[in-house]
Amino acid sequence: MRLLSAPSLGFFVDVYDLLLFGIVRKPSLTDLGLSPEEVLSQGEFIISIQMMGLLVGGILWGIVGDKKGRLSVLFGSILLYSIANILNGMVVDTTQYAVLRFIAGVGLAGELGAGITLVSELLPKEKRGIAAAMVASFGILGAVTAFFMKEMFTWRMCYFIGGGLGLVLLILRVSVSESSLFNQLKTTAIQRGNFLMFFTNRERFVRYVRCILIGIPAWYIIGVLVTFSDQFGAAFGIEGIDPGKAIMMLYMAIAFGDLSVGLLSQRLKSRKKALFIFYGITVLFTTLFFLQPGGNATTFYLICAGLGYGTGFTVVYITMSAEQFGTNLRATAAISVPNMVRGALPLIIVLFKFMRNLFDSYVTGGWVTGVILMSIAVIAAWKMEETFGKDLNFVEE
Repeated sequence: MRLLSAPSLGFFVDVYDLLLFGIVRKPSLTDLGLSPEEVLSQGEFIISIQMMGLLVGGILWGIVGDKKGRLSVLFGSILLYSIANILNGMVVDTTQYAVLRFIAGVGLAGELGAGITLVSELLPKEKRGIAAAMVASFGILGAVTAFFMKEMFTWRMCYFIGGGLGLVLLILRVSVSESSLFNQLKTTAIQRGNFLMFFTNRERFVRYVRCILIGIPAWYIIGVLVTFSDQFGAAFGIEGIDPGKAIMMLYMAIAFGDLSVGLLSQRLKSRKKALFIFYGITVLFTTLFFLQPGGNATTFYLICAGLGYGTGFTVVYITMSAEQFGTNLRATAAISVPNMVRGALPLIIVLFKFMRNLFDSYVTGGWVTGVILMSIAVIAAWKMEETFGKDLNFVEE
């Protein structure tokens, strides 16, 4: 249990801080004196900056994880984003806000990938999938906690709480053990954590790109449909949609989705079959999302929960990413891949803006963007190697 508790609590704090901006976006930017139009434009800008930080951090912490060890990431990343979040509670303008969200993003990038890598390498292959699902499902509850903190405290206090939780967790991690596979590898002369190795071999490069592409729909759901759910609600004629509540409903359901997809992959003895089943659930609820004109807020939030359950496929694609690569590149892959996906959000938003301008419709632009991204993900997943039960004691040449 100690092995699972450390990454689980780490991901809990990670998700709390990662989603906090989306939850307090409107009250925090309004409090800084922005108009409703600026709240939307600056909100898109700041969340894009945060995701760029995750992209940079994903590469940085991935290299550190393979060169210095998985625990170095778990300690260093949480210290960085905890300090950034405490300072975030003191900002006085959007420039400071954006800079600190970038720094926090760099820190947040290391948690999930390092945790799943550690769990994958320390547990027998029969238990990897369900253990990763347990870590992810518990961690997702950080978003629910962030919503209730927003309901109880000011947005500044929410950032102070997030930073404080991270520092407490740092102390609790002292007794966590390093991966035995990494300890064996570090005594050899094998090259570790060389990010450029993903680009020096065509087959390995294709593997890496596919790992990224299969996760893209997750951040279309999270970063577009739900983060800006108030805008979609207004376009559907549904008043009073609270993005914070929509995010909370989404992540409560993701917790169950993560656990379900882990159990399903164990039952089917296949990561790919479980992934495609949850893709189907995601497509179903995305379709229902865009059939809401004239609906009501209760149905809207329930559909957000359905989207969240389908988006539980995230734990499968991250686990597959860890299992696709050798021990000398495993942390680099498992940490950088989900952050490449998160870091793709600015490009997703650009595509969404282009489509909504092209069709002169917020709603049409939204569903066309979804069709494009889901199609790309399905094609990439179809061609991926099945990794269930794969022996992880190998290296990349």
